[in-house]
Amino acid sequence: MRPLTYTRPKVMLPIANKPIVEHLLIEATAAGIKEFIFIVGYRDEQVRNYFGDGAQWGVSIEYCMQRKQLGTADALKMAEGLVDGNFLMMNGDVIVKHEDISRLMHKKETTISIMEVADTRGLGIIELAKNRVVQIYEKTAQPPFNTANAGLYLFTPAIFEAIAQTPKSPRGEYEITTSLQLLMDAGHTILPHRINYWLDLTYPWNLLTANESLLKDVPAQNQGTVEPNAVIKDKVAIGPDSIIRSGSYIVGPVIIGRDCEIGPNCYIRPGTAIGDNCHLGSAVEVKNSIIMRGTKIPHQNYVGDSIIGEDCNLGAGTKIANLRLDNKNVTAGGIDTGRRKLGAIIGDRVETGINSSINVGAMIGNNTHIGPGATASGVILPDSRIL
Repeated sequence: MRPLTYTRPKVMLPIANKPIVEHLLIEATAAGIKEFIFIVGYRDEQVRNYFGDGAQWGVSIEYCMQRKQLGTADALKMAEGLVDGNFLMMNGDVIVKHEDISRLMHKKETTISIMEVADTRGLGIIELAKNRVVQIYEKTAQPPFNTANAGLYLFTPAIFEAIAQTPKSPRGEYEITTSLQLLMDAGHTILPHRINYWLDLTYPWNLLTANESLLKDVPAQNQGTVEPNAVIKDKVAIGPDSIIRSGSYIVGPVIIGRDCEIGPNCYIRPGTAIGDNCHLGSAVEVKNSIIMRGTKIPHQNYVGDSIIGEDCNLGAGTKIANLRLDNKNVTAGGIDTGRRKLGAIIGDRVETGINSSINVGAMIGNNTHIGPGATASGVILPDSRIL
């Protein structure tokens, strides 16, 4: 998820103006769960400060600290003294629906949620026989099946016995899938649980797909001010104290946070999420993008199919390309994204000068400065200067 995770934990990346893990919390709460334990580590203060004790969501949240990121089994071990009986474990970087969580809650034996996928890269793959899990392939290059581990589990207390016997993997981590394999080897039954909705967030561009999906469920509302001659079409959610100035043309689904200034005379196209305290100004066009809080895109800019971090500022005339001339899939960081249209992935506090250009698939680290008329391409490390 770099460059977006240089400054925040992955689970706090925003989709439809809510952190990934908040979407999961809301769905779990809708399924009837009221008690949560968050295992935190990297930049844990952001999670603690945002969620507190959970009262805002009508739940209770306790925290456990995993001081070194040594794998999922190690993370779960941190909570051993806090759970009693069967419990759910959910990876914080996936989004599922409450209907699937509710059905999983009522299982009696260890259960893994699964889903068939077209692209198995970076995923754990499950082998089934007679409606039982018989083998788990953890991020292998060419897995023999396409049934993915969806990162949602029902565990019995026996899992902690298996974790205590779990060795480090070749990646230097204590993998929960290794613990599960030990359970199976000891004769325990592990059941599969097919789910109907799953957003897996492995790469930055996956956030755009998830954003498109979740924005469809955001209700239209106006808690701000819309000036005369601004056009609002389809489902658009406008946050408190935001102002949509005359001549702006917004086509939903779109969400705009609080204290934003939009326009005059800008065009916001479907699939766009704009965080709090943002400014999109005159002759600006934004399409199918995530714009994080505090970012300014004020003059004659084009942003398409992109993610822009917090407190960025695009100089007048900055354009982000989102389509290759040969119409082939865009590659980012050496990876085929599977997307024909993808702009840039930009970290926090990036600034561009006037008439700068950013090429398709660019990944730009935080605190980077791109000079007037310069072109940015490829992977750019934090604190860089492009002149």
